Amino acid sequence: MTGSPSARNPDSGGPRPAGPPRNSGGLDTAPDPWGVRRAENLLTSLEGVLSARVVTTPLGEVSEVHILAQSGLQPKQLVRNIESALLAQLGLKVDHRKISIAQTAEVRPIEAVERAVVRERSLRRAALFESLQVAPGRRPHRVTLTVTLSFGGKTESAEEEGSDTPRSKVEAAARAAVTVMDKLLADDSVALEGAKIIDAFDREFVIVGVQGLGGRESVLLMGTAEIKESAERAAVFAVLDATNRWAEARRPE
Repeated sequence: MTGSPSARNPDSGGPRPAGPPRNSGGLDTAPDPWGVRRAENLLTSLEGVLSARVVTTPLGEVSEVHILAQSGLQPKQLVRNIESALLAQLGLKVDHRKISIAQTAEVRPIEAVERAVVRERSLRRAALFESLQVAPGRRPHRVTLTVTLSFGGKTESAEEEGSDTPRSKVEAAARAAVTVMDKLLADDSVALEGAKIIDAFDREFVIVGVQGLGGRESVLLMGTAEIKESAERAAVFAVLDATNRWAEARRPE
């Protein structure tokens, strides 16, 4: 048999001969003669299905359907959902005996896992910042700073007074923070060596030196914190930076 002139000559203006479909990007679509990927995409869109794999015979008949699903789902109900979806969307009737279900342990989004890890680590820190209050002092040109920290379920506060100058307020905040830490540590002690504001990398930081005393051990602990909200608050965080790891090693079991 011979074809029509239009079929023999594509340039004659008649219909073009049939050929493989092309996508909008100009690249040939990868072959999927039995619609396997379409079926797998449909199944992974079902609630609770994490992944799906459809196996076909050389004639295109479905021989196996493998599903990985979240835990807590009823396998029988999930199988019925799969049968219904394939029949309704693709007109494909699959025997339920060809569908196998595997379920995983609880799967949480990576963001939730990261938040849980951060929270767990924060709860294990030696001391946690609770509050810092700055109020006028008992005399003119003086301020009173009250620092509150918590450690192992126990909360303590300490108050220090200083002159109403940046340097004096930073030192007073650091002294108050160290005093609180000294209260919270049962068998060890800390003492402030000094606190000052420094410039580095086009930013301002508070740096503190704290003497840690534990048994016969005496060690100088250094801590820093960038000044963001206030220099006094940074002084408290610098004390925590200096002492937390040292104090964590001495936390009672």
